[in-house]
Amino acid sequence: MTRVLLAPDKFKGTLTAAEVAAHLTTGLRSVLPDVDVRVVPVADGGDGTLAAAQAAGFTRMPVTATGPTGLPHESAFGQRGTEAVVELAEVSGLAQLPDGHPQPLTATSRGTGELVAAALDSGARRIVVGIGGSACTDGGAGLLQALGARITTASGEPVGPGGAGLAQAARLDLDGLHPALADAELVVACDVDNPLTGARGAAAVYGPQKGAAPQDVEALDRALARWADLVAAATGEDHRDDPGAGAAGGVGFGLVAVLGARTRPGADLVFELTGLHDALAEADLVVTGEGSLDAQTLHGKAPAAVAAAARDRDLPVVAVAGRVALTAGELAAAGVGAAYALVDEAGDPREPFEAPGPLLERIGARIAREHLGAGC
Repeated sequence: MTRVLLAPDKFKGTLTAAEVAAHLTTGLRSVLPDVDVRVVPVADGGDGTLAAAQAAGFTRMPVTATGPTGLPHESAFGQRGTEAVVELAEVSGLAQLPDGHPQPLTATSRGTGELVAAALDSGARRIVVGIGGSACTDGGAGLLQALGARITTASGEPVGPGGAGLAQAARLDLDGLHPALADAELVVACDVDNPLTGARGAAAVYGPQKGAAPQDVEALDRALARWADLVAAATGEDHRDDPGAGAAGGVGFGLVAVLGARTRPGADLVFELTGLHDALAEADLVVTGEGSLDAQTLHGKAPAAVAAAARDRDLPVVAVAGRVALTAGELAAAGVGAAYALVDEAGDPREPFEAPGPLLERIGARIAREHLGAGC
């Protein structure tokens, strides 16, 4: 019996990865009722990472944490034994901004630190932190404050939130850091190589995406440089130019420079957590996908990583997406033999957004007929 591995990422704004897989399974089994289907949702370290971990057996642990604007936010981390998964986007991400209004100068990563602290309190000693989708440019200062660091002004007052607060930072005291950090391993899912400051830094490259005007970018970059000076003085090492220091508005810098975290490609980390490689060993056909298969997909996104891992095992790969903006040659070079787009299956341009489930089921049926030999 042919064994099919469904390893999609989310279709952002419409369906979770698990929901995508469920609809594809329905379509496959409408043609081949006894087809052997295994589902392993994937992600690349951004939003959807926690959901992928839950599908792999991690328990969702609810936490009321601080959102990017300082308001309480109902969030969670995932736990499996002494291992935990924290998704920054779950609490400090752009999607958590009230009414979607950006606050580029004051948005904070404090809530992410609160999730890390809650995981430590629950006994986690290896914590994977996915840092994609950040709303803040605070150099990880908020995260560190939540874990016990004291960042104060020249007059000894705590600095304000966000990158704007760092402009007044004069002293960093790490004596009060959470004691469990000493015995914990922190691993950061990071797929960018930007430094903390400068023309390729967190403020210059990602600040405008978070609502920063040109004058805000300049102010944030100066504040991050000041912050990097403080961290270097407190730790004896300067990590501002490390690849990935500018990830998530500098959260990558805070985790590495202060907490000694190490960085790994996001998709690789998620694959380890979910057991994707073990699942590939038992598959005959792999189906992956995401909302849009485009040039971004080829640069560290989960579907491309799934296809690469499958290609290493000489497994055929089919991709499914809301839309496909890659050529057949680009798909083939990435290890994808065929791709199906919801927009091509739909009779109405609104259908892929308003009713993607039935379209995925039709595509699942097509995959059964065209790649599994059903009806031939």
